Amino acid sequence: MNDKALVETITRTVMERLHQTPSAEGEGCSGCALRQCGRGSRACDTAKAEHKIPVGVSARHAHVSQVDLEVLYGSGHQLVIQAPLYQPGAFAAAETVTVVGPRLRALEGVRILGPVRDYSQVEVAKTDAIRLGVDPPLRDSGDLVGASPVTLIGPAGSVYLPEGAICATRHIHMTPEEAREFGVAATSRLRVRIPGERALILENVRPKIDPSYVLQMHLDTDDSNAAGLQGGEALEVLWDEE
Repeated sequence: MNDKALVETITRTVMERLHQTPSAEGEGCSGCALRQCGRGSRACDTAKAEHKIPVGVSARHAHVSQVDLEVLYGSGHQLVIQAPLYQPGAFAAAETVTVVGPRLRALEGVRILGPVRDYSQVEVAKTDAIRLGVDPPLRDSGDLVGASPVTLIGPAGSVYLPEGAICATRHIHMTPEEAREFGVAATSRLRVRIPGERALILENVRPKIDPSYVLQMHLDTDDSNAAGLQGGEALEVLWDEE
């Protein structure tokens, strides 16, 4: 089978699966980027009360522009909210895409997070990147210069992103007031202690400061799995490396 035929086969199979009605998710906190807390009450709230940083586990996901969304899902399509995320206004959409790398390796069922943005991108962990056959740079969301090329496939069409895939930097969302309480600035680089049987100290953690943010650290699945995190655990900021 040549490359063109293989791409057509992958696209046809993916579209057939995406046309299936997504199953309903259980209710609960999905502020850990699609991982349920499963504790009855939000552990993140307890962490904040202890003046620590609650952690959210950020699984691979996509952000899309309205233009690209309509290519993927059809003219006039609007994202359907499946579950709210921890940051105000953010949500996990019912829509998913298949992400295909230049070697025709694919990740299926990659969740779109809303609302739509001015650009489209995919955020993956390094483990995901190996599976895709790409080597994306470590970047803040939206910094796509030099990002890895990927193709997004939806039920209505596909979108090629010549600079589309990144590995997200470790970061903490916080308000200006919380930044003052922790003694950090936007240019700070922090160390954060993760307790437990697989205790770790993570470095090069970036504060993201905005009045609209809710306090939470975001780690990808590689970091969280290495430390045995589920999401919602209370982490301790050690010091500013500036």
